[in-house]
Amino acid sequence: MTKNKQTVQKYMEAFMASDHEKILSCLTEDVSWEVPGMFRLSGKEAFDKEIENDNFIGSPTIQIIRMTEENNIVIAEGEVQCKMKNGNLLDAVFCDVFHMQNEKIKHLTSYLMNK
Repeated sequence: MTKNKQTVQKYMEAFMASDHEKILSCLTEDVSWEVPGMFRLSGKEAFDKEIENDNFIGSPTIQIIRMTEENNIVIAEGEVQCKMKNGNLLDAVFCDVFHMQNEKIKHLTSYLMNK
């Protein structure tokens, strides 16, 4: 597994544990994260606030189905589940596109669709 894929794997594992320090260690200082149609944020501080979103309870369960890499872009496809404060369950599939720089995540675009 390449170093970029290892970083993405570490990031996903840290997200499942809500381990802020480990997640932030995978990011560049000027990281940006976009979920088209939902939000766009910039910087580690903004990213840190979104790790444990107010709409959810606990940590998500993430299953990576496939990771592909080319030219410092890692694409991870998978499934995510998490309990929501309103009593519903997020049960979705995702495709995350990670733009990497020096083996860290510089930009993330997350495409999410409920099952």
